[in-house]
Amino acid sequence: MAVSILDIPGVAAVRQRLRAELLARVAGPSGPENRARIQDARGPRWFGPERPIRVVHGDASMFIGGLRALLLQSLHPLAMAAVAAHSGYRGDPWGRLQRTSTFLAVTTFGTAEDARQAVEQVRAVHARVSGTTAQGEPYRASDPHLLGWVHVAEVDSFLRAHQRYGARPLDAAGCDAYVADTARVAEALGVLDPPRDQAALTARLAAYRPELRSTAEARDAARFLLLDPPLPWAARGPYAILAAGAVGLLPSWARSPLRLPYLPITEATGVRLAGHGLTRTIRWAMAPEAAARSDGPSEG
Repeated sequence: MAVSILDIPGVAAVRQRLRAELLARVAGPSGPENRARIQDARGPRWFGPERPIRVVHGDASMFIGGLRALLLQSLHPLAMAAVAAHSGYRGDPWGRLQRTSTFLAVTTFGTAEDARQAVEQVRAVHARVSGTTAQGEPYRASDPHLLGWVHVAEVDSFLRAHQRYGARPLDAAGCDAYVADTARVAEALGVLDPPRDQAALTARLAAYRPELRSTAEARDAARFLLLDPPLPWAARGPYAILAAGAVGLLPSWARSPLRLPYLPITEATGVRLAGHGLTRTIRWAMAPEAAARSDGPSEG
């Protein structure tokens, strides 16, 4: 008779504790309730259950993709100035993460009406965010061009993380469909003509490169995210694996401005193996119990 790993004494309790801690960090104190409300609410959705956006945004690889996106986004001086001045990422990094994860969950899995309301809330926040960089350059969070950079940096990061660390990497057509799915959300937020396939995504990223550069704010953000996260010591080891995975997915042109190393042998072996192990553990902890019971060692 097969015995699930969850039948081993203490394993189920460990999984429940890990699941609770992850949800508290990523989704806030009301994470389980919000998750159930988003997924169980009745009504039409922007994306059906077969859509690639649900596969990507529902996978543990998003932990790595999200970190990569933040590092990449910081290279645009206007985007970084807006984040540094208005987001509170240092004073309340978990609150910012929870708001972002909730937005992604609602627009990906929630009803069309909830998604529309979430977009309107974000657009209202963006309308109030404006200022000037230390170099005297004006910025507006609602600027379609700046929104376009944030979007393509996120989409490229989420997709690359999924293709390397996801449970079910997409084929080429699936990758194109994922980019097309995300374009619907981007347009609702105010992005003009977002890319709708991988080729357009690559071209759009290249088009932004002349605007990217190293700034003190970007380097400070990278140090904060990678070296000084507000975490208890027990959580810093697993977080370091996520951070190494995120850095390992950055292109070489993005590392030098942030003063990040390039260690191809280590990244291709130790970092990749550790990243797969950690994302599988997160996936197991966050899965419904029936799925968790089928994932892991069993005995005959």
